[in-house]
Amino acid sequence: MGQQIDIAVIVGSLRAGSFNRMAAHALARLAPDGVTLRIVEIGDLPHYNEDIETDSPPPAWTRFRQEVASADAVLFVTPEYNRSVPGVLKNAIDVGSRPYGSSVFMAKPAAIMTLSPGALGGFGANHHLRQILVFQDTPILQQPEAYIGNAATLFDEKGHIANDRTKALFDSFLGAFVKLIKCTRLSA
Repeated sequence: MGQQIDIAVIVGSLRAGSFNRMAAHALARLAPDGVTLRIVEIGDLPHYNEDIETDSPPPAWTRFRQEVASADAVLFVTPEYNRSVPGVLKNAIDVGSRPYGSSVFMAKPAAIMTLSPGALGGFGANHHLRQILVFQDTPILQQPEAYIGNAATLFDEKGHIANDRTKALFDSFLGAFVKLIKCTRLSA
């Protein structure tokens, strides 16, 4: 049996019924044996402020940093707000990337899936997030790209994937991400 893979999932929407949270749960259900996806909550993180980055930072910051640091990889599943990432997600990245030189994202494989009720599928958020993660020295899954539009049609009333085409896309995306994680491990 191969080594276990633990993926921290950061959902960029705080709404309980968000399409992005549904997608994160759907991906977790599709995970192959030996792969675990767990959501790391970001809604309780105080805004990043260097003045409170002391020997005793806010407990929510410490929890978040530890949960991401202990993972083998990070999966971002997020909507797009104003052609970029939601502020709560940007704050979480700021918290995780500090103090300077101690980023929990550094050299940790990542993948990005953006979902939107609109046709563009969060294209702007996806690319802004890629730009942010490049600065974190985070290896990012390049293909398949996952801009998922028309999200309101993808899930049934229980939040499960409603069609085989979406399931195949999610399977392909997750399979490629697991492959990137394994390749990153081999090159480390």
